[in-house]
Amino acid sequence: MVGDPSYFEDKTRVSYQVVRAICLMSHPVPNTDGAGSCQVILPQKQVGRRSDIYISALGSELEVAPAGKFVAMVSTTVETAEPLGELRPGIELLGPVDDMFVEVVDIREPLEDGRRDRCFVSRGYDPTSHFESTVEDVLELYWRITGRNLDLSANKLPNLQQQGE
Repeated sequence: MVGDPSYFEDKTRVSYQVVRAICLMSHPVPNTDGAGSCQVILPQKQVGRRSDIYISALGSELEVAPAGKFVAMVSTTVETAEPLGELRPGIELLGPVDDMFVEVVDIREPLEDGRRDRCFVSRGYDPTSHFESTVEDVLELYWRITGRNLDLSANKLPNLQQQGE
């Protein structure tokens, strides 16, 4: 069995919390030359924190919003008793926000590797906006399940068109 930690609270522990704001806007992120999408990382030292602040903005070009609308996500690791305030430097970069939804979530990690009981649990989604750690988690999960590294070489992948014929 393979699953997200939210399905296996008894097999995971809370390691930290993340605060995320989803912001709906009627304009692209200012100072990006009107880019339909962008990613901005505010380094921890620049904002006086122990953790970076991540911003990902997407528009209609990527079919995540109607024409003329944009969705921006701002996230970071919770460090204080005022999580929304921790996002302020990132939210301020967005300019006017039409609506905003904020959540604080526990990030869980598995207590075991899953090989003993064949229940393989991934880690929770961290605050990053580039999915590097999520990809690393999936690759590590694959190794725990199969005992080998996932090889994504083009010449090693099955030809899915031939299989569907």
